Amino acid sequence: MKRFSDLLLLSLALLSGCASLQSTPPTAVHQPMSARPQPRSEMAPANGSIYQATFTRPLFEDRRARLLGDTLIINLVERNTATKASDASASRASTLDAGISAANKVPLAGLAGLSVSGNNTSDFSGQGAAAANNAFNGTISVTVIEVYPNGNLLVSGEKQIAINQGNEFIRFSGVVNPSQITTSNTVQSTQVADARMEYKASGYINESQVMGWLQRFFLAVLPF
Repeated sequence: MKRFSDLLLLSLALLSGCASLQSTPPTAVHQPMSARPQPRSEMAPANGSIYQATFTRPLFEDRRARLLGDTLIINLVERNTATKASDASASRASTLDAGISAANKVPLAGLAGLSVSGNNTSDFSGQGAAAANNAFNGTISVTVIEVYPNGNLLVSGEKQIAINQGNEFIRFSGVVNPSQITTSNTVQSTQVADARMEYKASGYINESQVMGWLQRFFLAVLPF
């Protein structure tokens, strides 16, 4: 029995060690978060000094993202506010009175003067309120990972910032309409469809703010 308990403790220690070694938090943005553009042909034909048929960008075309592997700057300007309040009440009351004034028949003679009365009252009152106020500002460069048949662009990207004893991860993905891309190759995050934004961190400073899995287990089993 002691050996089994020792093995159990060792397994728990290994699991906790593996959890602490995890440096990259999981993500829900579209994958992959980067894509390589189509390679150019190695033998480019000599078809002119100004116009090149194999060049991906014509001479008089702007540099806005539109092809696989192009980069795009997303301006994160998210601000969401939500409030909710509810109030409910219910009440119910009932009264019952009954009695036997006289009983002449022999089987009911003992019930003469018997009376029964009862009261029932039920009240309920409930109130609830919730409020949320979130802001997410900044910039992130993303890569076009897919071009839809209608011309819309599926973009995805990640920014990693190492700060002292931890890493910060900013991730973004969504569908961009090319007509909403500015001449400076930027687009607002509020104009992106199916947008997915994440701001996560890793390191022991972040782990110290998270409840351990064993404690969460006992909290779910023994919530008192």
